[in-house]
This record gives sequence, C-alpha cells and structure tokens, in this order.
Amino acid sequence: MKVLVTGTAGFIGSHVALKLLERGDEVIGFDSLNDYYDVNLKKARLARFMNHPSYTHIHGDLADRAAVEAAFATHKPQRVINLAAQAGVRYAAENPHIYVASNVTGFLHILEGCRQHGVEHLVFASTSSVYGANRAMPFSEHQSTEHPLTLYAATKKANEQMAHSYGHLYGIPCTGLRFFTVYGPWGRPDMALFLFTKAILAGEPIKVFNHGHHKRSFTYVDDIVEGIVRILDNPPAKDAVWDATAPDPASSGVAPFRIYNIGNDETVELLRYIEVLEQCLGKKAQMQMLPLQAGDVPDTEADVSELIAAVDYRPKVSVEKGVAEFVKWYSDYYQCS
Repeated sequence: MKVLVTGTAGFIGSHVALKLLERGDEVIGFDSLNDYYDVNLKKARLARFMNHPSYTHIHGDLADRAAVEAAFATHKPQRVINLAAQAGVRYAAENPHIYVASNVTGFLHILEGCRQHGVEHLVFASTSSVYGANRAMPFSEHQSTEHPLTLYAATKKANEQMAHSYGHLYGIPCTGLRFFTVYGPWGRPDMALFLFTKAILAGEPIKVFNHGHHKRSFTYVDDIVEGIVRILDNPPAKDAVWDATAPDPASSGVAPFRIYNIGNDETVELLRYIEVLEQCLGKKAQMQMLPLQAGDVPDTEADVSELIAAVDYRPKVSVEKGVAEFVKWYSDYYQCS
C-alpha cells in the first residue's frame, strides 16, 4: 500500500519507514529536518533509505498548510502514520508556540488531508505523558487523562480529541498510540540514554533525577515499530458495546476510533538502566543526584493488554539487549574507541 509517514528523519519515523519498505509498501516521507537537534543525525537516518525505489521524500513542515495539502493531493496515500511533532517535554516550557504550531496546527492539517482524500486509516503518535497527575498504576487507556502536567502532554491530548471529532464527523478511522519511553539505535540526543552515554564516555557527570528511583516502561524501538505496523493493518471500527452514559475513553460508539498504550509492561528503575549502560560501556558513571524535575512523574507503567488483544503485541527485547544494541550503534556512528 502507499503510506504517508511524517517524521521520517526522526528516531521512530525512520525505523517505521524502513520496516514498511522492507515489507514492500510505498512510503511517502515528510519531514522538515528542523534544528531542534543535530540535523546531520537526521540526514544520516534518511540516508539509510532515501534512494530506495519505493521511497519519496518531501521536505516540509506540518505547520505549512499548503505543503501538507500538496503532499496529499500529489501522492494520495491510502494510510497515514503521523509521527512528526515537536518533541521534548522540557523544551515546551521555553518554546510553547512551536509546540502548538507543530503538534496542534500541524495535526489539523493532517486530519484535513485525510478527510479530503479518503484515507483508510490514520495512526498517530500520542504519549504516556497524557496520564499526567494520574497515579493509578499501571496506566490504562480506560483511565481519565484530564490532568496533563506539561504543554507537550496537553498538545498530544488535543490530538486524541481532534482525531475523535474527525472520526465522528467524517468517518476517518483513527488510532492513537501512547508511546512509553522508547530507546534504541538512532535515538534522539536529548533523551536520557543518549545523554548518559555521551557524558560517561567523556568522563563527565550525569544528572540523575529523583535520585534514580523512578521507574519507566523502557521500550526498545523495534518493539514499538512492530506494534505500529500491526496497528496500521487493523483500522478501528465503532465500538458496538460502547455506553454513552459511561463513555470509555479508549474507544467510541460514534466514531471508528481507538487509543492504545504501546510500551513494555515490565518496568525498570532508572538506576538499573544506568547500571546496564555502565556494563555495556565498561565504565562507571559519575552521578549527580537531583530531585524529581517539574513536570516529570515518579513512575510510568504501561498496561498493554488491549494492544495484545488487538494485534498480539508482545515486546521481546530486554533492557540488557536493547541498551547493548544502542551502545554498539553509538560506538559505530560516533567512531568511539
């Protein structure tokens, strides 16, 4: 099939594009290559498949309405995976307008493209951050997400609600995936594993928030990609047993709409994550212990039972293997001794 993938120069988007191309799909990639972090890394990700005969790249910004409209009109994708967004929870505090332009206005342009061109299925990235102040573990799609703690989370919550409205009004099948901490080769330089690796190799201290005691559903990127592609092939329908007097946030009786957690249901404490990294690098970390940052949550734990039931999603890669794969990639890419 022909799939429009936004964010193909990004961490997850580049892996998704490769997976789709490997299985024989035609991929239309859309990315602005902004300078939020190293553009050369983004170009290197793209270089892995830029010359593939079934790949077409569009250099554009989701906030540019005309560029998005042209992408849909020219290429007429059957399905869309929207992974492009302004990332980084803390960056939002200093650059709120960029987040709204990319994550809200840009997403509206995607929805309009899907509406105008009869797209069969829109899969879009949400985040575990939408759970916000909720402390009931594990996080379930059936729980309320009305108390986001950051603007980034609020924009992703807005995406979910916008998608539901378009699903209801225009019948567009929409699936939102709430990502839990994703890591692996070709990752983002602003994420913990990347920052830790760079600092440890340089003999510099790492900042360990919450004294390293918070837990995360660390999920290897290949496991995330497998879930995305499986969901892409399974557009949602209206929920036949949905009760409008007690509405389930995870589905809908008035729109072909679903929300799923996608992550690892086995949590790992940050100190253990660092310990595994030390073992892979063969070098101890100098840790600067700090309190929990504003906007951060003490723990995240994914309930992925709904995704298991829907597409038999089962993460396979352990933190030990996944961190080792990242370190191998990092050493190769940056030519570390």
